[in-house]
Amino acid sequence: MLMYSELASKWYPLLDPLKDHEEEAKLYLEVILDKSNIQKTLLELGSGAGNNAYYLKKKFQCTLTDLSTEMLALSRNKNPECEHLEGDMRTIRLDKTFDIVFAHDALAYMTSEDDLRAVAKSAFVHTKPGGIALFAPDFVKETFQEKTLLINEEDDNRALRCIEWSWDPNPADNTYYTEYSFLLREGEKMIAHHDRHIEGLFSRAMWLDILEGVGYKAEVVGINQDEIGDVFLCRKDKINNALVY
Repeated sequence: MLMYSELASKWYPLLDPLKDHEEEAKLYLEVILDKSNIQKTLLELGSGAGNNAYYLKKKFQCTLTDLSTEMLALSRNKNPECEHLEGDMRTIRLDKTFDIVFAHDALAYMTSEDDLRAVAKSAFVHTKPGGIALFAPDFVKETFQEKTLLINEEDDNRALRCIEWSWDPNPADNTYYTEYSFLLREGEKMIAHHDRHIEGLFSRAMWLDILEGVGYKAEVVGINQDEIGDVFLCRKDKINNALVY
């Protein structure tokens, strides 16, 4: 995916500005603080460029993980005080547990039940007994609607125009497509790119079945439907010390 590799270092900050995540991070923070008395350590699986972490780190000691070296480099620049680790959210295993485990946008790239179950297991083994996990997918099946966004951003010498189009060619399966069409201008030079992302789409019932299957007690929480939508809040029993692999 070009967005997280070749285009990441130069163009991602324009495509997805830090300021656009302040309200989103505030909403996630409100849920976490409302549902948990534990307010110390947080592990983010699939942290990307660290835009949510920039705001969450003001409350928690954050460990950030991502599969993309380019995205981790962006995050290190804005979150130097956070620990950064490269790894796949489906398979990463760290020798420690956390009060809170958090996963959001990167969940979109879990395109099968096995992928989703693997992430749930990763989160569970890293959640302290008595801790919580928050999963915030872009969509669940029940709320998915085709949508198109136009993104216009620029700085002194560069400009970006992007059409983001999410659509579902086969509603019977568990995936949809998000197409990105980029026009990138630097000085007088103009470049065009198309980037297709195949993304996962699961029902609320499937989410709950998988999360509870790895050992969590899970519930659906609605957050500002215009901004985020359904998230899944999970609790790990205080006496539940089993590690699921």
